[in-house]
Amino acid sequence: MGVIKYKQTIIMKKLILTAVAVFTLGFVNAQDGGFAKGDIFVSGSFGYSSQSNGDVKSTAFQITPRVGFFVSDNIVVGARIGYNAQKQEAPFTDEIKINTFNGGAFGRYYFTPSSKFSIFGELGVDYLSIKTEIASVDVTVDGFGIGGGPGVSYFISDNFALEAFWGALSYASTKSDVNGAESTDTFSIGVNLDDINLGLVYKF
Repeated sequence: MGVIKYKQTIIMKKLILTAVAVFTLGFVNAQDGGFAKGDIFVSGSFGYSSQSNGDVKSTAFQITPRVGFFVSDNIVVGARIGYNAQKQEAPFTDEIKINTFNGGAFGRYYFTPSSKFSIFGELGVDYLSIKTEIASVDVTVDGFGIGGGPGVSYFISDNFALEAFWGALSYASTKSDVNGAESTDTFSIGVNLDDINLGLVYKF
């Protein structure tokens, strides 16, 4: 019995965001952009994937909105939430459902915020809750994660910017709600394309 691969959602998310970016580039006139103290931006991603392999069917849905506020010309503080739902169905086996929720805060430092192109560094912390349902058995895993890495932002108009972020480093600690369960600690270093997230940003 396989578990749905989370990478399916990530790949689909990147494809959707790339399509949105291409569409925007084609219909928005490029102008000078940039950030400044007091600016607010919203961004996020949405993804849906469906896969069939014989009689085995799996689907995944994800949405991750975020909002940021420039407390100074270079520094951003913000909040984000995320929801991911995965389901797998196969003959002669129980249906598997995995629902993941995360919420947290992040901070960024932009090196040239007033320019059309800028490099930034981000550090964030999140609460994480994963609920797995198999038949009538539910198991919930709670924990927290810390992650950070570099990113780039490029304005394609006064209000819209394209963004790419590389999740270079991350640490997570999780524990199931089963009596006697021990925590699981995970440290990872991003070394492939699955660790790169693309996004579209709107500045108010």
